[in-house]
Amino acid sequence: MTLFDLPGPKPGVCDDPELMLVHQHLMHADPDGDRFARVLRDTIDQLLNGEATGRYDWATLFKTEKTHAGTLVEINLQREFEFHDGVDMDYRIEDIDVDCKYSQKFGAWMIPPEAEGHLCLLVWADDYESRWSAGLLRIEREWLNGGTNRDMKFTVKAEHRNRITWLWKDATLPKNVLLHLDPDTRARILIPGKHKGQARVRELFRSVLGTRIGRGVVRTAAQQLDYMARVREGDRGRARPALRPEGIIILGDYQSHQAVARALGGPVPREGEFVAHRVIRALPEHGDRPQAEIDGEFWVVAEPGETGGMAPRLPEAQAGRGGY
Repeated sequence: MTLFDLPGPKPGVCDDPELMLVHQHLMHADPDGDRFARVLRDTIDQLLNGEATGRYDWATLFKTEKTHAGTLVEINLQREFEFHDGVDMDYRIEDIDVDCKYSQKFGAWMIPPEAEGHLCLLVWADDYESRWSAGLLRIEREWLNGGTNRDMKFTVKAEHRNRITWLWKDATLPKNVLLHLDPDTRARILIPGKHKGQARVRELFRSVLGTRIGRGVVRTAAQQLDYMARVREGDRGRARPALRPEGIIILGDYQSHQAVARALGGPVPREGEFVAHRVIRALPEHGDRPQAEIDGEFWVVAEPGETGGMAPRLPEAQAGRGGY
């Protein structure tokens, strides 16, 4: 739900036609916030650079990398939404200059003096909370704390944050799966070794069932340039064929797999995501447990203690469509 869905006056909108135009433009471009959330997830993963570093935790970034986060968010949002360059600020949206400010700490947006009088798109994301927000604010000097830092930048006073017109508030950020695992499971997945990428990917899908797993997580586990190949069908060491004898299927983001995910009653993988399940053949005693037809038979998600042997081979991607 957005501010426009709530009853009563909309602070900062009704008396600011430009803010209303930008708000409507962004909500039309991304009504559910899915594109925005994906940009934030991909940007954090870009900074972590797990493929080369094996990092999964924001706290392990260098100070310079954290400082660079705001610039990357600004660039990646512009690429995703094809905003024009601004005249004085970062973007030009509906022929209105809009500055973009990101902070990993809520409320800590650094506002430059030249942004006074302009609209700012204020963005926050926290990988530990798996939450994010984005809102619009017309910058007025009296709403800001004094610029005491070296760059003479300002922050929004806490008592004036209610003037922000939220596009999305405390929305769900796609989860950094490795960050939120218990230490023992994470250690079992991230076994050390230069040539252990395939083993790490197999253990990832063996250990994390019924959860969306983004490509950034697979990249960090594989630590190889061809990280997605570690999942696909092919030689028997790859994750899908290797885990099939254990009853595990790995659903990707194309339509045939998404249909199976829905039928099984679990999360549906979105673009660039996977969901693994351990499955068994459906039997009468499984009652009304959700069932999916795969390779001519019906299957259900196995509960703890249930075993059922070899999992089915999943349908291939549709002709002309990519996927994982």
